[in-house]
Amino acid sequence: MRIVAGQLGGRRLRAPAGAATRPTSERVREALFNILGPPPEDTHVLDLFAGSGALGLEALSRGAASATFADTARAALIALRANIAELGVGDRARVVAGDALAVVAAPPPAPWRWVFIDPPYRSDLAARALERLGAEPGSLAAGAVVIVEYDRRNPPLERHGSLLRTDLRRYGDTHLAFYRP
Repeated sequence: MRIVAGQLGGRRLRAPAGAATRPTSERVREALFNILGPPPEDTHVLDLFAGSGALGLEALSRGAASATFADTARAALIALRANIAELGVGDRARVVAGDALAVVAAPPPAPWRWVFIDPPYRSDLAARALERLGAEPGSLAAGAVVIVEYDRRNPPLERHGSLLRTDLRRYGDTHLAFYRP
């Protein structure tokens, strides 16, 4: 697994030990960031259920100002912190070792421009995170995009509070849903 493009393009990422974490493939990350394009100036990113941090680190590589990563799994946090240190982005990264839903409910350090939600498949965590984000529109920057990665058996709804699904993409068994306020 590696960073696809940007300032850190080609650099390798550590994946968490064990089978509990399912890293987003390079192919899906490349497609996702081709859709998003370059981050607008002063883009702050939230990577929920971060695992290795591949999505948030890819955003930092492409020019995002900062990224906040949230996860509870010990193996994921070890890999994530190692990736941040090895890539030298500690000054732009913040790791929250705790409940991702609590991170969404707390006031952000700056409004989020991009939010990545990649919870364990077959859970209701994506819907719960979307509901919280949709109920707190002040936590999102103007022009914000919220992206949910999910499997075909557990699609998110079209609307969650103030968030409306604007696009769906499929890459094999991986699906992406894009939401905007």
